[in-house]
Amino acid sequence: MDPLRWDRRPTLRRPVLIAAFEGWSDAGDGASTAARYLADAWNARQFATIDPEEFYDFSETRPLVRLTEGMARRIDWPSPELSAAALPGSGRDIVFLRAAEPQLKWRTYCSTVVGVAAELGVELAVTLGALLAGVPHTRPVRVTGTAGDRRLVQELGLRQSRYEGPTGIVGVLHDAFRQADIPSASLWATVPHYVAQTPSPKATLALVRRTATLLGTGIETVDLEIAAASYERQVTDVVETDDEVSAYVHRLEEADDTGELDDDQDSSVDPGDVPGGDAIAAEAERFLRDHGADDG
Repeated sequence: MDPLRWDRRPTLRRPVLIAAFEGWSDAGDGASTAARYLADAWNARQFATIDPEEFYDFSETRPLVRLTEGMARRIDWPSPELSAAALPGSGRDIVFLRAAEPQLKWRTYCSTVVGVAAELGVELAVTLGALLAGVPHTRPVRVTGTAGDRRLVQELGLRQSRYEGPTGIVGVLHDAFRQADIPSASLWATVPHYVAQTPSPKATLALVRRTATLLGTGIETVDLEIAAASYERQVTDVVETDDEVSAYVHRLEEADDTGELDDDQDSSVDPGDVPGGDAIAAEAERFLRDHGADDG
């Protein structure tokens, strides 16, 4: 049975697909929040979902129970959503795929996504990701754009992907796009590893801006800018309570200022050297949870 469930079949103009997955490729929720922000800003409307039954281990990605009208219980399943919107100031439309990273049948899943892209006439697929790195929270977030196709690298000002090693659904999906002759690129933002589990509006802001630039359009981000500034102040307050961690972050800042944090490694300091890393991460998460990252 086809896992794709169409609500409607949109007619789109030279569409670009933007995909983001919660989980392994979503440090600080930076990528998934960026995709949601763009979809909301451009008034994207859902047109299809993917049945999660074949692709998710529900003991890992659990469905949610909700109350409707205060009484009836309803199960919300983790169904990947496909939506579409017009790209402001252009003759293009945008397709959004937002989902948790599946645990099962990745090749079948990617074949389903590529099939949708081919049917809709997608001309370019862009995935958003966020990764943990030895970078300071006080500096602008680095966003690295990569592609496997040399022509696309030159046209969009990206870098040739040279990564080798374990991959997630993003890597498998790009390989599926390559085999289907659909050009694809990936944008990755860095998130400080010492606040790994804390939502990062700075990473979200960087990805939103870079995606808009890639697409040749603008977007209003005042609310994200306020949240990012508040996040930086609050993490700084937590870091400064521990002299060792504060010194570690200062070393990262110096390395960044002198260019020692190169694009491939993103850190000249071994992340394992951070003193009390687990403790400061837990304290930062508690602080931001209690105060709210977007409080002024």
